[in-house]
Amino acid sequence: MQSSPDYAGRLDRVRQAMAGRGVDLALFSVGADLPYLIGYDAMNLPRLTMLVVPRDGDATLVIPNLEVARVVERPGVFGIRGWAETEDPIDIVAGLSGSPSSVAVGDQTWARNVVDLLGRLPGARWSRATELVGPLRARKDPAEVEALRTAAQAADRVAAQLHAGEIPLVGHTEAEVSAELSRRLLAEGHTHVNFAIVAAGPHAASPHHEAGATVIRPGEVVLCDFGGSFPMADGEPGYCSDITRCVYTGEPPGEFAELYAVLWEAQSAAVAAGTVGTPAEEVDGAARRVITAAGFGDRFIHRTGHGIGIFEHEDPYIVAGNGVPLEGGNAFSIEPGIYLPGRFGARLEDIVVATDDGPDPLNVVEHGLVVVEA
Repeated sequence: MQSSPDYAGRLDRVRQAMAGRGVDLALFSVGADLPYLIGYDAMNLPRLTMLVVPRDGDATLVIPNLEVARVVERPGVFGIRGWAETEDPIDIVAGLSGSPSSVAVGDQTWARNVVDLLGRLPGARWSRATELVGPLRARKDPAEVEALRTAAQAADRVAAQLHAGEIPLVGHTEAEVSAELSRRLLAEGHTHVNFAIVAAGPHAASPHHEAGATVIRPGEVVLCDFGGSFPMADGEPGYCSDITRCVYTGEPPGEFAELYAVLWEAQSAAVAAGTVGTPAEEVDGAARRVITAAGFGDRFIHRTGHGIGIFEHEDPYIVAGNGVPLEGGNAFSIEPGIYLPGRFGARLEDIVVATDDGPDPLNVVEHGLVVVEA
């Protein structure tokens, strides 16, 4: 079994970042920062759960008493302050906070809790805690990379089953196929499914199409974008998979085959560009130039990729305007797409890690357009 992450070291690095930015207090609630920092994934409930991290003091997890049993205690890393239903957790957090002049708060914190805290910590300057933790989470250590690889391999196995025709398509609804992809992700070891987009025919031109009652027919593209969370080890947070593959129910027409060939070339170019020291926006540009040269530039309507880790979308973002160079350990998707509204669309996605030895694609299942029996 893998050793537990160095949570104390992670909190120490957060405090160093706080000192560098002049932040006195960091507050982390629901979202991916909490499991990254202490290994606890809070339920997304109105009841307040919050890790209080003074720059020069001990960290304390303020948590409803009914949730305390879910926490793996880590002596020397953080203390626990449970609160009863008749207590005000905002008062508890404020009491642990002192009189900070600068506070950083987690991005996913419920607005009701932030608003209440603003009144209890008057005069403080507020900022986003992602400025502290985002760069730390973006640099995966070797154990995190292997956790992502394990998740990617499990997603690859499901994609291979799709390619092999083991997942029935024609005559079934998008929702039924989505449910089957989800079931197979779980069967391959994921603890939960984050999404399973299935978009057939014209629906494939909508990047975030919601699978519904549409019945898949012969002679159309079926775009499948799916992923979930795969456990790193017992009691530790899961790391995410995310993959997109397209199949065609019958022989694809020449026009679509040509479009897909452009897409594959663009995706390959962006993967190759994902090297340490390359600005994130240049990786986006590598894909975009291929698609634009083929005449589809205005039909590539989203960024080329996003970071991935405990959360499915995090730093670094592979998009124009992000001039930050890639670092070793950055893990991100490469997923260009071409979408022709009312007709069809296609997307091709892998997870890639930037390393000193070059890009390390974690997904290796077939990238070509696979034809399945109609």
